[in-house]
Amino acid sequence: MKVRESYRTCTGRELLEKTYESGVNYEKHSGSCSQCTVAALHEVLGFEDILVKAATSSCGGQASCATGTCGGVIGATMVLDYYFGRPLDKLSLKEKVPANMGALSNAMEIARLLCQKYLKEYGSILCPEIQRNLYGRAFRLNEPGEFKAFEEAGGHTDPSKCMSVVGNSARWVMEILIEKGIVTPSKM
Repeated sequence: MKVRESYRTCTGRELLEKTYESGVNYEKHSGSCSQCTVAALHEVLGFEDILVKAATSSCGGQASCATGTCGGVIGATMVLDYYFGRPLDKLSLKEKVPANMGALSNAMEIARLLCQKYLKEYGSILCPEIQRNLYGRAFRLNEPGEFKAFEEAGGHTDPSKCMSVVGNSARWVMEILIEKGIVTPSKM
């Protein structure tokens, strides 16, 4: 079982709930969907701290432009790639090695599981589309007044808005890790 000692007696359901709650709380208090998704998973799994820093803390819809991929998707994919991604020794600077493409294909297949959950829940993996789904409009967070409007609409106070997206991202990664045998809860 690859979870912190304090979570080793948790059932699968408890791990999912704790991961979700951590995601919601990190987003509420810290912001940055990508980084908060990774931090929530770090809280339970205890992987290296550097992954939290590398989780593109500037990725609130990509540097507050809110035009790209949801930060929760990016952070969640980073954690999935931490466990399933193609390692450096499977890349080549000098030649194409067809056998190494299997590791890339496997990582993409796992990441698609996450994207399918997003598409089912929100209809998109894109920040502005998810915002439209949650708020009825998209916010350009880097434009004057838009971040304030986002906050007033519940951006970091309404647990059914972006905080829930981060919570879901973290929970969905935990579901995949359990399903793939990386995390073995005490019982489901």
